[in-house]
Order: sequence, then structure tokens, then C-alpha cells
Amino acid sequence: MPLNAADWPLSAVLLQFPNAHDADATVWADVLGQARRAGFDRVDLIDSWVRPGDLTEARRDELLQVLREQGLTVPVIPVARKSVIDPDSGEANLAYDHRTIDAAAGLGAKVVCLGLHRPLTAAQQKAQWFWTVDGPKDSDDPEVRSLAVARLQELGRHAAEVGLLISLELYEDTYLGTAASAVRLVEEIGMPEVGLCPDVGNLIRLHRPVEHWRDLYAATLPYANYWQAKSYQRDEDPSTGAVFAIPAPLESGIVNHREVVAMAIGAGFQGSFGLEHYGGDGLSVCAANREYLRRILPETGDYAAGTSRVAQPVF
Repeated sequence: MPLNAADWPLSAVLLQFPNAHDADATVWADVLGQARRAGFDRVDLIDSWVRPGDLTEARRDELLQVLREQGLTVPVIPVARKSVIDPDSGEANLAYDHRTIDAAAGLGAKVVCLGLHRPLTAAQQKAQWFWTVDGPKDSDDPEVRSLAVARLQELGRHAAEVGLLISLELYEDTYLGTAASAVRLVEEIGMPEVGLCPDVGNLIRLHRPVEHWRDLYAATLPYANYWQAKSYQRDEDPSTGAVFAIPAPLESGIVNHREVVAMAIGAGFQGSFGLEHYGGDGLSVCAANREYLRRILPETGDYAAGTSRVAQPVF
């Protein structure tokens, strides 16, 4: 049954909040209560806030109880900066992703969002905006790319066994860093349970030449099963090559989201939106972005959505 503006899953991704993995449940309740008071009925439990895969069963039950008390559900568990081909921690990250898949199923999630980006470098951590400093890059070695495919296939099989989907997040200088490479990777994996998270915001914010946002979306949306949505203002000076980018609400950034949301639905997208924003009161900006999306999503489910090339979550 096609979704409509009223029932489309729109979640707050809790990246604005500091790590609370070991915090008391009252701290969890405070953060989740803020999301609820901002008008959200869904949150994506990004593991920079709490790591569901590393919680004991008792603590996971405690988290689930707090979510229920706040009237919140969890469509997606995003995993941040734990690449399965990290030269230092790839095997450990793979094991962690397996634990996260099991935890996500226990929390009622539909999707686990993974990426190949690695922890921020010291220089990135010192910068006002970390994306203005180059970070680690994936290897050009075909064997490393083959390892990425094999490990993501392994995770895809696990997700399918417990009724979940895997979404792979676009991110610069990884095998998910260009439209062509990202599409090639998901096709190499070759599983309907593994799709893309077209977080084009991760690319258009770079202070260097990037693919046009329309081209990025056109290539990746047919493979999308979850969408971390954020935007940026971007200005380029052709005479010097200088680029400047800062976070912006969805309706006022460089991307025309009215256009690309229509493109997504035309490609068969029926996934959840995870709303993100860096800087300032990010939660309030995400709430405004939620209302913007409600205005531009279809009012009814009576539309001819295209056929996605990957499986879509059922909400």
C-alpha cells in the first residue's frame, strides 16, 4: 500500500545529542522526550548516541520501555564510522554490525544503515566543520573492494534472516563516494535486501568539485531503501575554484527537494526519511524539515510509484 504525507515515516536522527550509551535511563528519557515534544513519533537510534548492539539484554529492554513511555518507535538503526574494511578494526566492526542487526530486530526496526566511512581524524575533529578536512580514503586495491562486497553480503544475509533491510550511506572517498561507484557496489552485492541511503548532503557539502545533486539522486534513488535527509547552501567561485558550504534547512538549501522527492517516488521509493542537521538547534531544524516534507509528499497513496530495484521496508 503506497504511503502518503500523513503516514510517511519521518524520524529524528539523534546525532545532535552527546553519547549516552552508559547513561541512566532518565537521561535517555530526557533526550527522547525532547524528540517527542518536537513533534516526532519516530527516532533513528544512531549509535553515536546509544549503541543498541552493545547493550545488554536488560539495558535493551530498558531502552525499549523508555521508547514506549515516550510514544516513540524506531524505524532505523544507523551505524556511524564503523567500516567493515577499516584496516585497523574491520573485523571488529563486522562483528558489531551483526550484533546491531539482532538488536535492531529486537527493537522493532526495519532497516540498519551502514557505511564505509571511518572515524574522524584529529585534524577533522579540530575543524569547525569536519567535512572541510579530508579524511581516510578507501583503497584502490580490487581485493579490498571484493572484501567489502563479501562482508556486506554476509550482513545482508543476516538482515534477511531476521526480516530487516540494509541501507548503505553515501560518503566521500569511500566505495559509496560517487554515484557510479555506489551503484556498482550495490549491484556487486546483488541482494534485494541491500540498497542505498542517498545522503547526498554528505557530498554537496565538500569544499571541492562534486557531482551535481540532480545527477547523484537520479543514479542512486532507484536503489534507495532509506534516506538520511539534510541539506546545505553551496557557493562556488569559478574564477578561483573556492567552494563554501554550510548546513541549511531542506527547503532553503541548494537541492530542490520538491523535485528529488518526486523523483524518488517515481523510482518506487517507500522508505523512511531520517532527518539530520548539523549546528545550532538541530532538532528544531529537523522538526521544520519534517513539516516541509509533509507539505511536499503526496496527500494520498493513489499514485503510480515506479518499481524500485531493491526491496522496500513495510511500515
